[in-house]
Amino acid sequence: MTSKLYVGNLPFEVGDDDLAELFSAHGEVESAKVITDRETGRARGFGFVEMAQEADAQKAIQSLDGKEFQGRALKVNVAKPREDRGGGGRGRW
Repeated sequence: MTSKLYVGNLPFEVGDDDLAELFSAHGEVESAKVITDRETGRARGFGFVEMAQEADAQKAIQSLDGKEFQGRALKVNVAKPREDRGGGGRGRW
């Protein structure tokens, strides 16, 4: 079973491959995605990593949460389920 992790306080220069490489030292990474701004394409400073094994995800949290990476202290924890924010577009009254 995969475990999805939230990774916050990422340097803005970090890409998907950098994130995957950082976490691969702790187990098999199924996916790594740095979230970018839709309009500018610039990284927003956080991302998500899916680890193949929950035990590896826990090891990654213990090892990387609070660790300095490229000058910033990472925040790593289990990702919360995405909330439904309603439909997009303009609301009509």
